[in-house]
Amino acid sequence: MVAAGILLASPARAAGDGYVRLAHLSPDTPAVDVYLKSTTGAVKPQTFKGVAYGAMSAYLRLPTGNYQVAMRKAGAAASTKPVLTTDVDVADGGAYTVAGVGRFADLGLRVLQDDLRLPDAGKSKIRIIQASVKAPVLDVAGQNGNKIAEGVAFATTTDYRELNPGKWSVQVVPTGGGRTSVLPCTLGAGSVYSLIVLDDKDGGLKPELHVDAERQGAVPLGGVATGGGGSQSGSRVPMALLLAGLAAIFGGGLVMVLRRRLRAT
Repeated sequence: MVAAGILLASPARAAGDGYVRLAHLSPDTPAVDVYLKSTTGAVKPQTFKGVAYGAMSAYLRLPTGNYQVAMRKAGAAASTKPVLTTDVDVADGGAYTVAGVGRFADLGLRVLQDDLRLPDAGKSKIRIIQASVKAPVLDVAGQNGNKIAEGVAFATTTDYRELNPGKWSVQVVPTGGGRTSVLPCTLGAGSVYSLIVLDDKDGGLKPELHVDAERQGAVPLGGVATGGGGSQSGSRVPMALLLAGLAAIFGGGLVMVLRRRLRAT
């Protein structure tokens, strides 16, 4: 079964809430510990350990307002000076993917606007998030030759585009030639997805399909699509982030972000 997404018309979203998820998309940046607190006290301070490359959290529901975030190297004491700090503002009804992108030497924060508006029932909607440094530019297409995106550069994100729903064999190819990676998957009718392209430990590419919004969904999870033709065995998100997603659904919500340049302490 495909993981549930978020249906915008769902009563699950209370007035004054927004949705945020975290992604670590910098291939050569080490894991970090993330600390969060609300400037208004709306959310209890939280700590998330060992957020590593390839991790994308579930959508976290949280009250609108300002949040302060601090980052430390993984395993550093909470009393040490943060490597990075930043503020995040969450708007009513907004949905965002906040990602650390780029190489370690010039790591930056990018806030992606997630378009969770559902397409017509006879269409699916998908975008590409390029997080592979081994293939600095790549093309994405279906096995039948239908192009999804061309010339997608490292650390960039495409606009959403509509495709026919059903079973797909998505091919990710480095521009100019190279090893092709294929992801068998099923795109649900009336649903929205992000395809993230990561570097594989074996030297190739690792495409992962994430549910942004699902026509039949009512809970904001935003996890990896599995089953029904999907080839991913599960999310690479650490257990702390999965627990945070549950806390967000039942207890008010959290937000985490990566910000600016990561410096060694």
